Amino acid sequence: MPENFDAILSKECGLVKDRPVIAGVSGGPDSLCLMEVLRQAGYPVIVAHFDHQLREESGQDARLVEKTATRLMLPSTIDGADVRAYADREKLSLEEAARNLRYQFLFRLARDHNAQAVAVGHTADDQVETILMHFLRGSALTGLKGMSHRSILKTFDADIPLVRPLLNMWREETVVYCAVNGMRPHYDSSNDSLNFQRNRIRHLLIPNLETYNPKFREAVLRMSESLKGDQALLMETMEQAWQETVVKLEEKVVAFKADRLTAHRLGLQRSLIKQAMQTLRPGIDVTFSALERATKLIAGEGNSSRVDLKSGLRIFREANTVYICALDAELPINLWPQMAGTQSLPVSVPGQLALACGWKFSCELWRLPALAKEQADRNDDPLQVWLDAEKLPENMELRVRRQGDQFIPLGMGGHSQKLSDFFVNGKMPQRAREHWPLLCNGGEIIWVPGYRPAHPYRLTSETRKVVYFSVNRLSEKLLE
Repeated sequence: MPENFDAILSKECGLVKDRPVIAGVSGGPDSLCLMEVLRQAGYPVIVAHFDHQLREESGQDARLVEKTATRLMLPSTIDGADVRAYADREKLSLEEAARNLRYQFLFRLARDHNAQAVAVGHTADDQVETILMHFLRGSALTGLKGMSHRSILKTFDADIPLVRPLLNMWREETVVYCAVNGMRPHYDSSNDSLNFQRNRIRHLLIPNLETYNPKFREAVLRMSESLKGDQALLMETMEQAWQETVVKLEEKVVAFKADRLTAHRLGLQRSLIKQAMQTLRPGIDVTFSALERATKLIAGEGNSSRVDLKSGLRIFREANTVYICALDAELPINLWPQMAGTQSLPVSVPGQLALACGWKFSCELWRLPALAKEQADRNDDPLQVWLDAEKLPENMELRVRRQGDQFIPLGMGGHSQKLSDFFVNGKMPQRAREHWPLLCNGGEIIWVPGYRPAHPYRLTSETRKVVYFSVNRLSEKLLE
């Protein structure tokens, strides 16, 4: 046994002795060792066994665990489910299905008993195997550092931790511990089956690698400990970047400030995207290909404005905001001026019109054309414009777009183009186009707020009267 086991339980696992611990006990040497270590250390233990019903003798395992717990005067709960049927129904591998059902049972029991943690018997051998599984999948630093003594599995519970007190013990050490303490573990024949990837790694890959380095397992553990330090530093950096970059965090949406996101190095961008995906889908296995698709979209590579990532998550960019969200997420529309409906609104000079979400449209007459020209030349706000009053029609209106709309944008020498093409070229957010307010005279578009006025209504040296138009939104405090 490790000499510092008490410190591992209290400091690394964060356990206290006045609240129960749910110990997942399969009946093998690892889990029986876990149960006995916790009991001898003085922690209140509730034994939990989940029967996966994958082997004919699995019922005997359940009875053995119950009998052992009774002998040690420990409370126990036995449960089970048809894992194979669940895997077929949910289209999961047997390993993933077994893990899901087992952890659902353990954490449900922990909540029912107000337990401080769920403890499992993962050993140093399990750590090595897990790291190799991640390596074979092309995992990043998070996967290569392996498991921790204490972690939160948000998929199963956002508050109760999973603890692994035996991570510093080898599997053969747990066998010896059980023998010394009179524990009789059972032998699980499924551990020999090469149908499971973990077993192939355990029985084929690791022995082969040990022909190159007899201390291969110890080397992997040293690497894991080293990478944990690197990961801690990365997490500090990422947390700071997260606070600076994320502008919206909801149940189905994470939004980043695009210019702040792109200012970070590519590796940190990937980490932020991964964090966002795992925030929205706890426990999701984020692949490198999904991160590559995301970073390419952020960088403006490719023709698509939105990309599907994984598990019903999508990324897209609108102006200076990058969204990662669920497909059914309701995204804010108050970022832009929008008409409340499809009904046209007559425009009077001077005058104001209320738009949706606290936005308003205003216009006023300026009688100093020189001042207006000076202001227009210095203006960098596309939500305000100065136009030649004498060229403007008497009847104007605010309306939404119509099929076949044409526009003569300023700067195109009087040439017209389809409004739909203008929206695309101007990178107007697609979901904002339907109700974007347009200043018009019937079928003629005078100004697209936020973009450009029409060429015929620009200020010239002959302009004598000017109308100033603006669109702005009341502050959040005034809207409350």
